[in-house]
Amino acid sequence: MDEDAGSILLLLTISGTSASANKVSDLRDFVGNRNDILEKYSLKHSLTAIKDIGHLTVKVFKAENLAAADLGGKSDPFCVLELVNARLQTHTEYKTLNPEWNKLFTFAVKDIHEALEITVFDEDPNKKVEFLGKVVIPLLKIRNCEKRWYNLKDQTLKNRVKGKILLELDFLWNPIKAAVRTFNPREKKFISQEPKFKTSMLMNSVNRLKTFGAYIVSYKAFIDDCLSWRSYPKSIFAFLTFVTFAYFIQIHHFPMLLLLLFVRFHIYHKVSENIEIRFRGCSIGGGGSGSKDEEDNRISVESDDDEMVNDQKRPEFRRAMTAPPSMNPPKNEKSVSIMDRFQAIQDILQMINLQLDFIASLLERFRNTFNFTVPYLSYLAIVILCIVATILYLIPIRWIIMVWGINKFSKRLRNPHYVDNNELLDFLSRVPSDNELRMYREFRANCEDPSPPSHSNSSSTSATTAMATMATTKNATHESSVKKKK
Repeated sequence: MDEDAGSILLLLTISGTSASANKVSDLRDFVGNRNDILEKYSLKHSLTAIKDIGHLTVKVFKAENLAAADLGGKSDPFCVLELVNARLQTHTEYKTLNPEWNKLFTFAVKDIHEALEITVFDEDPNKKVEFLGKVVIPLLKIRNCEKRWYNLKDQTLKNRVKGKILLELDFLWNPIKAAVRTFNPREKKFISQEPKFKTSMLMNSVNRLKTFGAYIVSYKAFIDDCLSWRSYPKSIFAFLTFVTFAYFIQIHHFPMLLLLLFVRFHIYHKVSENIEIRFRGCSIGGGGSGSKDEEDNRISVESDDDEMVNDQKRPEFRRAMTAPPSMNPPKNEKSVSIMDRFQAIQDILQMINLQLDFIASLLERFRNTFNFTVPYLSYLAIVILCIVATILYLIPIRWIIMVWGINKFSKRLRNPHYVDNNELLDFLSRVPSDNELRMYREFRANCEDPSPPSHSNSSSTSATTAMATMATTKNATHESSVKKKK
């Protein structure tokens, strides 16, 4: 190989070191030192070890009622825990659907806005694995030292599968270090699947953008209505508001206007929570709770099924697209060129889909920042806006621009390995989009596993009703016959 002819990317994994913060141990050998960890991440240690943000402890006790992956109706389950690029796993429990692992895992947390992924696999004799279920838990939604059941989901994280897992989590972190880390780039996950193009995903991105487009159209119609003087009171009020705003506005007022948006959404959030708590009992009793979520699940299942049906309808074409050239020799150059063009079209559509998904997710993240989807991020944005408004009020704008420019120009000189970033985009990347909120949604652990008992219940009820009706009819016929004899 010639010099400088190419490059290779290596991913090295080191495990089992005693100095590593990510460890696996038995619950029997666990010695609690929670007070020491609390002291380590207290506010008085905010300026020491700025990258050491938090500590996560996960106790994996057992799982119940898992899906049977083997022919004998059993499975060989083991559990894998992932926090970005940190990956640990339990041992394998053989020939059981109710494994007991009783393991304790510890993770060093570098970003509090990540999510813990817990996946249950079945181990095959040939050392291959089969997916049984998965749980994704955002770190900020962890309820410390609470032992509870989590229902397993499928690989799309939108539907339930058979089985549940018993966990206890404890997450301790420093809020000042976490705030600083929020405005830095997120850690990239190296072990991940590349997204494949699907028509349903493209249509989903288009529909998400249509929702925001409808808001823009409605605001434009309101402005046109004010400018056309169709309603004189409305146009006069809009004109006086514009003149007052243009005359009194100062640059430090813009962050304060954004703070008013936070106040509006905060009030709306509190009112909606009270209404939801008040009517939760009625909605659960009437079977109406989660109808929107069920509809989203049904839509996602239908779209995934459509993709699977389409893939099954053209197996020969898929084999032709995925087989290596040695196994699938082209008949002529024309067929190769057609396949290359089709692959190029798929790549272009995938790129368009990724761009549309990025824009739709960015708009959803911006909206979810104001509606307190993640309270910590919303309150952090409020604090930053108050600081910005104070700085703009006290310091002339020319000095602020000069300091900002000097900082940008000198970053590379101060740190040659500096990676340029956009603090606003880094902050918004921590706010979950609507798709991520659906994946993070929890299913109730006290409900039964997916099975068809409802049909049996309904059939038994209908059978009982039919028997009662037949009995009533028989009694009525008997009474009428007796009357006729008399």
